[in-house]
Order: sequence, then structure tokens, then C-alpha cells
Amino acid sequence: MADNYTISNRDIIIVGQQPWDVEIGSNCKNIALEFSKHNRVLYINSPLDRITKLKQKADPKVKKRIDVINSKTDGLVKIGENLWNYYPDELIESINWIKSNFIYNWFNKINNKRFARSINKVIKQIDFKDFILFNDNDIFRCFYLKELLKPTVSIYYSRDYLLYVDYWKLHGQKLEPELIKKSDLCVANSTYLANYCKQYNTHSWYVGQGCDLEVFTNKQDTPLPQDIIGLQKPIIGYVGALQSIRLDLELLHHIATQKPDWSIVLVGPEDEQFKVHNLHELKNVHFLGSKNPDTLPAYINSFDACLNPQVVNQVTIGNYPRKIDEYLAMGKPVVATRTEAMSVFEQHTYLGITKEDYIPLIEKALNENSPEKKQERIQFAATHTWENNVGEIYAAINEFEKTKK
Repeated sequence: MADNYTISNRDIIIVGQQPWDVEIGSNCKNIALEFSKHNRVLYINSPLDRITKLKQKADPKVKKRIDVINSKTDGLVKIGENLWNYYPDELIESINWIKSNFIYNWFNKINNKRFARSINKVIKQIDFKDFILFNDNDIFRCFYLKELLKPTVSIYYSRDYLLYVDYWKLHGQKLEPELIKKSDLCVANSTYLANYCKQYNTHSWYVGQGCDLEVFTNKQDTPLPQDIIGLQKPIIGYVGALQSIRLDLELLHHIATQKPDWSIVLVGPEDEQFKVHNLHELKNVHFLGSKNPDTLPAYINSFDACLNPQVVNQVTIGNYPRKIDEYLAMGKPVVATRTEAMSVFEQHTYLGITKEDYIPLIEKALNENSPEKKQERIQFAATHTWENNVGEIYAAINEFEKTKK
């Protein structure tokens, strides 16, 4: 699809939550790299706020930002032929604690003006014109940028339901719908979030999700990790952060106690609720801790079936679970909790609603596994590329621009 809808020779400015120097994987960085294959792209880090400056001034990343603000170093860094990263040279105020909407909005407009002033400097420096503004889910710091920067097209990218989190809920419940409404178009990485945006803006599209699956493909012959060798089969596994806000502890306990002859393997760092849960008392549950990302394919390869036992809440219901693509890229049968976002995987996974659904679904997944199903899963996961994801974003932009003519 990307070939049919490619936008080229445009200028694109990206703002959002995650700076370029973030260590964890970032949807927006991958999208920026894909945009830059055919367009000039300016990726702008979020501005430094005053509390972060005071509390984290020893952090090398914060020091870098302070040096830029103090004109000790250049904030513009060239990443590639068509890609620049910019550290803003303005400090913004830390205001999220302010309860009064009137006072908060007054200060937030000041913050946005400072941010826009810094962006306008670099726009002139690299001569960006008629640019597209792509906002990666940043409700507050980018709320007024459409008015202040005057892009040709303004896009709001929804990839998480932020309002479930207290930090975003306080002012976001009012501001996010307003931001969605005034954006020219919205794109979302799950059907749930696309439908959420569509409540406020009819120009809202589901554009799918890209994944970096190279590390997981063609790894079916990977040797077993040492801490897997000797575990009783079948091995039912999960790879990822073990967070009680996202995963159903009681569901896992139910599976482990009802099937003591199954090995339940959990690979990833635990939050406090996981650390103290009585899952640790069960002999057939194996907590293997955090692992080097390069070793994760070997763990997934050792599983007879993979799990994504989510709690259904506002954090998970619209969240695109990239780990499902990783499991499927290795051809593994997957049993997961049914959510609207999981509907994309309906034909290639086994989806349950209650904890009682899981054991018969896992048994079905194990019994039905075959070389043919394995290949179907691998082929399906291979369609979730960044090229296809950005192709859908291009299609949404083209569709919107047709309506303006």
C-alpha cells in the first residue's frame, strides 16, 4: 500500500512525548525514519521543564538540554540525509499540579509560545516550508502548536489511551478532545483509539502498527536458553514487563494451579505486585527475570504456546500489543485476552474473555498447531511493517487533502 500512497518531497515536523535520545523503542522514531526516506523530517524533542532541570541536573541528557538553552552547544543534530533532531533552546514551566483550569491554560499557552518560538528558529535555519505537523500523543506541550506554527496539515497521532493515567487525566480529559477536534486529521494505531478520536473528529483513521520483527524472524532453530533446559513440557510463556496494571495475576494463578503439569514461564522485570504475589510459591511457575533483548527470540522459541493475559482496563483496551506480532513472527500459537485492539489478530490467535476460557484455549492451541498454521502466522506478522504503517498515514493525509480542494 505504501507504494500507492507515498508522499514525497514534503517537509514534516514531528513533536511528541518521546525524545530522540530515549533508550526504549519508540513508534515515533520508527515513523520518522520511514518518513525521511522520501521527505525532509525535523524530529523535535520535548522542551526541558523547570522541575526536571532542578531535580535531574546531573543526568547527562538534562545537562545536554541545559547547555543548549545556555547557548553552549548547538541544539540541531543531523541524524541522516533527510532527518534532523532538535533540542529546544527554551525552558518551560512545570504546571501540571495547577488545579485551576483558567490558570493552567494561561501558563500552558505561555509554555506553548516558548516551544513554538524555539521551533520557528530552526524552521528558518533549515528552511522548512509548507510543512506537515505530526504530534505524537502530546496533549499539553503541543496543544497550541497548530495555531502558533501554522502547518499546512496538522496530525494528532493516538497510540495510547493516556487519560487513564493521573498525570494526563487532570487536564487531559478536557484538552485531548479539544486537540483532536481542532487537528486536521487524527491517526491511531488501534481500532479502539481510532474510534475514540472519531467521536471528536470525523477525519480519523486506523493506520495499524509497524514492528521491528527482523530479530524474531528465521530464529526457529535457536538453541534453548540454559534456564529453560529441563523444564517440563508443555511450556506456556510470556515475554515482557510484568506489570499488574496490564496483566491479570489471578488468571495466571488459575492456569498454574489448574494445570500443575504445565510449566508457566514469565520472562521480564516484575513490578511490586508481581514480586509479592503467591505465584512465586507455585513450583510450576518460573520467573526468569529481565533478559538481554537479543536473547528473547530464544525464549519465545522455547515456548509451546505464548500468552498475553491482559487485564481489560482503559490502559489495555486500546493498546496495540506489539508482542503479539513478535510471537507470531516466530510462528507460535498465541492465547490472549479479547479486546477491541486484539480484533486485528482474530484470525491468527485464540482469544478469551474470562480466566476459565484460557485453559481450553491453550489446549486447543497446542492440539491444532501445525507447520501450515505456523507459516500463516509468520506471513501475517510480516505484513506489520513500518513501511505499511506509514503508507496508511500517507493515505490518510492524501484523503484529507483531497477534501480541501
